Parts: sequence; structure tokens; C-alpha cells
Amino acid sequence: MKHLALRTGITPLSRQQIAARAARDVPDGSFVNLGIGMPTLIADHMTAGKEVIYHSENGMLGMGPAPAPGEEDENLVNAGKQFVTLVRGGCYFDSAQSFMMMRGGHLDMVFLGAFQVSETGDLANWVTDDRNTLPSVGGAMDLAVGCRDIRVLMEQVTRDGKPRVLRRCTYPLTAKRAVKRIYTDLAVIDVTESGLVVREMVEGLDFDRLQELTEAPLCLHGNWSLLA
Repeated sequence: MKHLALRTGITPLSRQQIAARAARDVPDGSFVNLGIGMPTLIADHMTAGKEVIYHSENGMLGMGPAPAPGEEDENLVNAGKQFVTLVRGGCYFDSAQSFMMMRGGHLDMVFLGAFQVSETGDLANWVTDDRNTLPSVGGAMDLAVGCRDIRVLMEQVTRDGKPRVLRRCTYPLTAKRAVKRIYTDLAVIDVTESGLVVREMVEGLDFDRLQELTEAPLCLHGNWSLLA
């Protein structure tokens, strides 16, 4: 994100800060899947007093935050092969049962990483045009079909400054019209029937500059607030 800070003169959120912001939107008592990559960090930012059951597609309910150094259990890993913990009452099971939960509409929210999101909520997160990067379908397609509240965590632009929020995705789609909210290092953006609505922006960033970094047209919500 250093390149973005140098070009915009503002300080984007870190990956941990993006995850912490997304975690605040998780309702008490909900069942939530955390996708590979940045979304897994959400489990590290559980609000005290809030009970949330985190699901991992490799077969876990009750996934907790990352363990302290030296306390890792090699049998407890998330879908990204990172060490995690299991909260009291948690359980694990085989992939067949896990995907049955994902496809059957049993999850309240899903947080995924993405390469691109379109103005209508189309999601592209499994392959790019980089031939040096292997495609990785994972369970994102199943999650996008099985849950009605799909949210994305990603940076606003690529490393070479190209927008990730587009009019139309240029990479192969994971799902059409699936994404409801986008959390980036610069803003929180809702996908609505009327288009993309900016709810929050980082301090020091104005709407016109955010639009310059976004291909799809944006609308600023009347009650927008600072993103922190």
C-alpha cells in the first residue's frame, strides 16, 4: 500500500484494519464463513461479548483467532492452511458436510477476497491473466450461491495502480450479482440496485480522488462517515 500512500498523500488502511472494520458489521449470533486471505484476519478481531460462529470450508465450526506463537496445533488449520484455534463448543467435520452447509443456505454472511468486483456486484476471485499464478477455485462459487450476504475485502487498486472496482470484470467470474458490500483500504462501498454507494472513506481522501481510483461510477451517501 506504500505506492498508494505516495500517490494520494493519504494513509490507506492496513490489512488488519480492513479486517477489523469488516468484523464490526458481523451481527451477534451469526454463522459466518471467512474466505482465504485477508478475510481470515476477521477472526482476530472478534468483539468482546459478541458470539459469532466462524466457519471454515475445510471443515470447522467455531474457528477462533490465530494461536499465540508456540501454541499452534497442527490439526487446527483454516482453508488457507494457517494455524487457528477452536473456541469452546467448536467442532470439525469432513468436506462433504462443510460444503453441504455452504450450499444449503446455512450461513448468514460470507467474507471473501477478490481480484475484481463490478458495479453490479459481479465477483472475480479465482483466476487472473497472470500465467505465473495458478487458478484457485476453492469453495467461493459454492459460497456465493449458498449465501445471500456476500462481502468482499480487498485493496482499492492493484500494485500497478489499476482499479479493482470496475464497470465490468475483465477476469473470469466466480458469481454474478453476488457482492453486497466492499471493504477496501480506502472506503466502504455498498452495491445497490441504484449503483455503488460510498458509505465511508479514510481521512484525507475526498470523493473525487476516490472516483479517480475507481472505474465504476460511485455515489456518495448523504450520511457518509470517516473510515477507521
